[in-house]
Amino acid sequence: MKYALTLSIAVAALALAACTREVAVVPAAAPAPTVIAVPGPAGPAGAPGVTGNTGATGNTGNTGSTGATGNTGYTGATGSMGNTGATGDTGATGSTGNTGATGKTGMTGDTIVVIPAPATR
Repeated sequence: MKYALTLSIAVAALALAACTREVAVVPAAAPAPTVIAVPGPAGPAGAPGVTGNTGATGNTGNTGSTGATGNTGYTGATGSMGNTGATGDTGATGSTGNTGATGKTGMTGDTIVVIPAPATR
């Protein structure tokens, strides 16, 4: 798309240039020579004529079309694997926690007497 507008203008210019016609110049016809019959022997040959002028240079041709875009190159090789990173520093030791509170002293209990259940007869 980068060159689409430029390419379109160039193609349009070439198309319009191909339509123009050069004007053909037709030289005027030379008058027919007048023949006069003279009695008697022929005279000596006349002097040679003067050399004609050089013709005009022709027009330059149109510019040729732009060549096709080249092929895309091959993909490069995969790079080497990187090195392993360095080991990190050891973290600092954590603080010691606070000592827990002393528990309450237990209550003195009552004496419990267990009486076995009577045997069934």
